Amino acid sequence: MYTKQDIMNDLEHLGILPSDTVLVHSSLKSIGATEYGADTVLDAFCAYLSSGLLVMPGHTWDYINAQNPEFDVMESPVCVGAMPELFRKRKGVHRSLHPTHSLLAYGHDAEQFVSGDEKFDTPCAPDSCYGKLEKRDGKVVFIGVNFMKCTLVHCIEEVANVPGRLTDTWEQLRVKKADGEVIPVPSRRHDQSNSDYFEKLEPVFEYRNVLTRGKIGDADTIACKIQDLFRITLELLKKDPRLFDDDKPVPKEWF
Repeated sequence: MYTKQDIMNDLEHLGILPSDTVLVHSSLKSIGATEYGADTVLDAFCAYLSSGLLVMPGHTWDYINAQNPEFDVMESPVCVGAMPELFRKRKGVHRSLHPTHSLLAYGHDAEQFVSGDEKFDTPCAPDSCYGKLEKRDGKVVFIGVNFMKCTLVHCIEEVANVPGRLTDTWEQLRVKKADGEVIPVPSRRHDQSNSDYFEKLEPVFEYRNVLTRGKIGDADTIACKIQDLFRITLELLKKDPRLFDDDKPVPKEWF
């Protein structure tokens, strides 16, 4: 059974610094048994990043839509896992105002970090929180999951203007803010006719020696600098803008 200190030690072994900005994608059950349940993992991350920022997805894309258009920043549950949903309910956690692809943040300048996403009409705009992660030289950590869960790649596709990845039309969504004010946030969506074969990035990143492997509890875990993620992925998308439309491996000569 893992303790809070065990998890903090695992973060240190992954090369995470207490001052880092860290985006976490996770499978909670992959971590195994912890001393006081799932909260132990969050306690460890929050304590370890004592002068940094912990970020998790607060996504609601699977149920906020034209038929159910109102996203409540305080009440709408997260649709992408147990740990982000538990994180959402914690005191001191701030949530961005994007109706389908919000981010949750705790720590240094969290409130400032999440501000402004309601100004963008795409899921992962380059100047949104996703782009801020790259500008802050943040890190992304995958706990028991792989690059298939890497929402940041959608932001990179927006930077690269990849055709066909977004709908041509807007859904008339709205956001209920913490003070009760409701604001319109018309939003385009990811085109669901395309697939997200982001896991094909892993062997390239392994070859480039930009991945750190370790454990969080029982979970196989990968950490990567977000600037490396942007740099290498943009390089690959220049060669093939539709790289992620199928599961064909990245050509070896591109490594």
